[in-house]
Amino acid sequence: MRARRSVALALTGVLAAVTLAACSNGDAKKDTAAGSATTVLNVGMPNGPQTENHNPFLGSSAGASLGYRWMIYEPLVMINGIKPTDKGKPWLATEWAWSDNFTKLSLTIRDGVKFSDGSPMTADDVAYSFQLRKDNEGLNTDAIPYGAITASGNKVDLTFTRSQFTNQNKILTVFVVPKAQWSAFKDPSTEAVKNPIGTGPYKLKSFTPQTTTLEIRDAYWQDLPKIKELRYTSYNDNNAQSTALANGSSEWSFVFVPNVKTVYVDKDPDHHKLWFPANLGIHGLWINTTKKPFDNPALRRAMDKVINRDDIFQQGEAGYFYPKVESVTGIPTPAGESFIAPEFKDKVHKVDVDGAKAELSGAGFKLEGDTLKDPTGKPVTITLTDPAGWSDYQTDLEIIKDNLSSIGIKATIDKANQDAWFKNIDTGNFDAAMHWTNGGATPFDIYQNIMDGKILKPIGKAGVSGNYGRFNSPDATKALDAYANAADEASRTTALNTLQKIMVEQMPVIPTSASNVGGLYSTKHWVGWPDESNQYAPAQPTQQNALQIVLNLKPAGA
Repeated sequence: MRARRSVALALTGVLAAVTLAACSNGDAKKDTAAGSATTVLNVGMPNGPQTENHNPFLGSSAGASLGYRWMIYEPLVMINGIKPTDKGKPWLATEWAWSDNFTKLSLTIRDGVKFSDGSPMTADDVAYSFQLRKDNEGLNTDAIPYGAITASGNKVDLTFTRSQFTNQNKILTVFVVPKAQWSAFKDPSTEAVKNPIGTGPYKLKSFTPQTTTLEIRDAYWQDLPKIKELRYTSYNDNNAQSTALANGSSEWSFVFVPNVKTVYVDKDPDHHKLWFPANLGIHGLWINTTKKPFDNPALRRAMDKVINRDDIFQQGEAGYFYPKVESVTGIPTPAGESFIAPEFKDKVHKVDVDGAKAELSGAGFKLEGDTLKDPTGKPVTITLTDPAGWSDYQTDLEIIKDNLSSIGIKATIDKANQDAWFKNIDTGNFDAAMHWTNGGATPFDIYQNIMDGKILKPIGKAGVSGNYGRFNSPDATKALDAYANAADEASRTTALNTLQKIMVEQMPVIPTSASNVGGLYSTKHWVGWPDESNQYAPAQPTQQNALQIVLNLKPAGA
């Protein structure tokens, strides 16, 4: 989710520079006339005090940061985030059909669904939810090229100005908002939405900067969940969140725990569980390709050859968090195995210092003692930057710094203020940084996020939605367009193979790890969680599939 994972449904180790102490509402038990029965689930994230904002469109809102927006607002189709090529589960739409090379979509809308204010959800609400995105650029975060949007009876028909093969899951998982409420907002892209109204099984009960509480509705179009109340606590940092998980006051979270077995699992080995499945997104060292000498692909290839991905996984990511990317193409395996081009099928990354030195020598670089000099004779230095509180990334940067010294590159680490870091990445004011990519049903989303010229912005221009390294490759943009608009699978394969070749030869991002959609959870009070043997949904509480998990949970021992 790090989610944008749309700049990020959930950021690993997001910290806030605050002094307020986050607190949990504590016990997951509630006394009833029949005795003590489990009715509450405590969810936590390490994101610091929140501002009241329940706007489901905004990644910066409390609803997105903590994940509770998905308990209030529901999608048309539920797509399994770790099996995105599987057919989706009908949700607010019961049927859907694409035609004309994914430029037309027809949806059949479920009858009998009501919003939490008691009003019926209709096809008009669904059509309006799409129109809202079309009319407000700030809400159309995936830049979907909407054409005509019409509703008739229980049908909604949409057209698009180009093929949406690559965006089909993003469109099908659009959530629905009530037209009656949202049409009254002056600017939906900034509205804080103090009274969220959705079709989901929960509604807002209370909000504080530390804890948001949701309560179950009286009625819902599916069977009501067993959990009567959801408490979302925002802890100040990773350590506070980890402590809450260890002592049981928090029962579900997405957080990086460096020594997870000792800190978490061993505190209650019968109940403390974690599951971190990979998806088709990656993390790696993004290089500002506009800065000399890093505009030279030979230098970037040499850097890739000396960065130790095993150390990053075992030390930086504690051997479980972000799995190592082995393919030289940057495509995670086994999830992306079938997409890897034949010429790269058996080529895996390995540390090769001698190979890196040969790359540099051939490109006019010289290693003089322990200093690398570029073709102009200037020493090669680089600043690696990530927010101070992102502990896994900080360890990754220390490893990379040491690795780069083996070819004479002097690296320094800037432990940036989080807000300043986001601004600098957004405007291109950096040398290199660990960052994530988007993920999707195919590797297209990875490469589009890294290489697409259509989202390329000049240095200093903010509002970047990808291509943070300002990589300018007309060939990559052409191949991305060819993939997105291909009329058949053979053409898509050809385009994807071209993108892999560009990635290997140009190395705009040095891949290190696969993204995950994981979570830590307790089975002490609630059972029915997804795991390796039952992969019905990702385990991350800030993902849309979290609603499926909550609907699936039952009291332990029931």
